[in-house]
Amino acid sequence: MTDDALSRLARAVLLPAFTGDTVPRWLREELDRGLGGVTLFALNGNVTGPAELARLTAELRRDADPIVTIDEEGGDVTRLGGHRTASPYPGNAALGAVDDVELTRRVYRSLAAELAEAGVNLNFAPAVDVNAADDNPIIGVRAFGSDPQLVARHAAAAVTGTQEAGVAACAKHFPGHGATVEDSHLSVPLVDADLDLLERRELVPFRAALKADVRAVMTGHLNVPALTGGTPATLSRAVITGLLRGRLGFEGVVVTDALDMKGASGTIGIPEAAVRALAAGADLLCLGPREQEETTRATVAAITAAVREGRLDVERLEEAAERGRALRAWLAGAPSAEPDRPAALQAARRALALTGGLPELPDPLVVELEAPGNIAVGPTPWGLRPWASDVVRVDGRTAASGPLLERAAGRGLIIVVRDAHRHADQRRLAGALLAARPDAVVVEMGLPVWRPRAGAHLATFGASGANARAAAELLGLTPAEGSGAGPGG
Repeated sequence: MTDDALSRLARAVLLPAFTGDTVPRWLREELDRGLGGVTLFALNGNVTGPAELARLTAELRRDADPIVTIDEEGGDVTRLGGHRTASPYPGNAALGAVDDVELTRRVYRSLAAELAEAGVNLNFAPAVDVNAADDNPIIGVRAFGSDPQLVARHAAAAVTGTQEAGVAACAKHFPGHGATVEDSHLSVPLVDADLDLLERRELVPFRAALKADVRAVMTGHLNVPALTGGTPATLSRAVITGLLRGRLGFEGVVVTDALDMKGASGTIGIPEAAVRALAAGADLLCLGPREQEETTRATVAAITAAVREGRLDVERLEEAAERGRALRAWLAGAPSAEPDRPAALQAARRALALTGGLPELPDPLVVELEAPGNIAVGPTPWGLRPWASDVVRVDGRTAASGPLLERAAGRGLIIVVRDAHRHADQRRLAGALLAARPDAVVVEMGLPVWRPRAGAHLATFGASGANARAAAELLGLTPAEGSGAGPGG
């Protein structure tokens, strides 16, 4: 095989990132040389608005046919708004709380229709992890729930809805990130489960997604000692070729989670992680938001060198490139759909769970307790600010209840928390406020694991714009002047 042919094969399996909302020269050159596709990131300035994104993807396709991917889950993990606006779609936890598979299908079809209009054809969603650990720092409301059968039926619905709109779905994070208490962006999380437990829990939704003909599966950078012996799943032949391909029979595209994450490349570097992922059975390699021109070319060099040295079979590389071509062929004949925003708001409204009687809330003060998002969520705005005229956000680690109680004197009080079970400072301050104001309402915009003993409790199962609007409607809040939070669908 010639050097040019081998380097084209190496490029065909890569999904690098780039900066800005125009195609840089280096990326155009790589596309001309056979680059498989790109991954878009809001934080890289790729997504400034729907029209701008459509222009960008059209430019990417001017002389090539790349796969254009994004990580758009709806809910808390959203990219279409460029991290500037909360998603108009509720996430998986809300859909699981409603437990209406046809509604889940509609929501995912609508979200995918908006992606297709913007020129995105592979979405890194749905997350089909079973959230078996309440203290999971990376999954939480991104999961449909903790029951494998519930997650499975909604995984299938989400895959079906996405692909009905002409966008390839990607079930993640194989073999399952839900039982971990660590973030694979920062380390290699442990999944302490043998194959029997994996079959009864983690693999149930993946089997359902495969039965729904999901076009892609994303690997997680997870240590499953019973299978991998300490190797991250993304780099494990036992997981990809043995379990996913052999035992589960998946024939579609295997995509890696971002290889810049510590769980994959922390000790070996991205080019070497790419070689090992390919050898394990992966087909498309997501490099990560910061991994652009230099890393792309270094990874091409590492893959070609590994083939020449006999560390990577050229047949394995050809197989991976062929799966990418097959995915593009499917996309060329895929159907289309129209956005259905009313389905999103319907789901957010139906997901609401109110415990206790809702008190009168005259001229309410809304106190939001700061809760940092994880790396996957990013800096997306959240809370009730667009829907209330008087909102104060405080840090539970330093804020005192006294000044807040004084400000709320003679008024209604709404306390907004997010995953309070994971933040002792939120629980402390919320408890102090409720001790003085048992008539207050607590709004939980994460998982409702912690519930106060006093006051009404409203669970939204997510912090998207749709979740916030649904909560605000139930609480009788009036949109803040100039917020733009009007009645629309």
